[in-house]
Amino acid sequence: MPGAGMARIRTMGRSTAASDTLAGQHDPAGTLTFRGQFNSALTTAFLADCWMLPFELVRPIRSPAAFKGQRNFAGLWWCGTNGRHVGFESWCERDHLMSLDFDPDVIGISSQPFRIALPAPLPQHSHVPDYFVRRGDGSAVVLDVRPEARVKPADRDVFQATEGLCTGVGWSYQRLGALPSVYLANLRWLAGYRYPRCSREPVATLLTDILSNGPAMLRDLTAAAGDPVTTLPTLFHLLWRHKICTDLHDRPLAKDTLISLGVTP
Repeated sequence: MPGAGMARIRTMGRSTAASDTLAGQHDPAGTLTFRGQFNSALTTAFLADCWMLPFELVRPIRSPAAFKGQRNFAGLWWCGTNGRHVGFESWCERDHLMSLDFDPDVIGISSQPFRIALPAPLPQHSHVPDYFVRRGDGSAVVLDVRPEARVKPADRDVFQATEGLCTGVGWSYQRLGALPSVYLANLRWLAGYRYPRCSREPVATLLTDILSNGPAMLRDLTAAAGDPVTTLPTLFHLLWRHKICTDLHDRPLAKDTLISLGVTP
């Protein structure tokens, strides 16, 4: 039986003690430290041995910092994709978390999913990515969120090293900056209607039935479905769920916005 801290990682039908594996390696680069889905115990293993685990379900390796006078804003986002809260450590991270929650191809999101050991030449020994994302096709994406103006040369080295370790096991890696302002404004508005309670029947069915005859302007669509006070929340929820669609990138939502059936581009 392994002692404390000797987490076992099951790989392709065999079980390997992580501490035994690490003891035989001189370069710890690619070593992950993470928490499980249901407990706070730390597990350590090589990425090559645990890449298949559902990291979209793990608990954060660290909690968002909150202290008087801090310059960034940290918090929790209720994620409809997961049906639970997911953390963020800046407004920019929150914006991308919101965008991931809106993406119909995303089926799982976790924040600060693990700490990964970096190659020895780098002065920074480890890095905690901002998000781990699971897509509907089973592929995985590791994300860091940092506006271009705040990326220093040392940061680029960290991101490049993280990308190399991720791509080595078939994961994608991206460093994201700020979202376009128009798209972000529309997304923030629709996100307020992401909760299932915002949708009402028979209004939802009536709206889609009307659109089955062709696109319609937002003001005409809501008026045809009833009192806009009661039909608008359902319409915005349907937009969030991609049951109906419009262009969210070129102009802010307005009364003359053209709505149609289908997936939001």
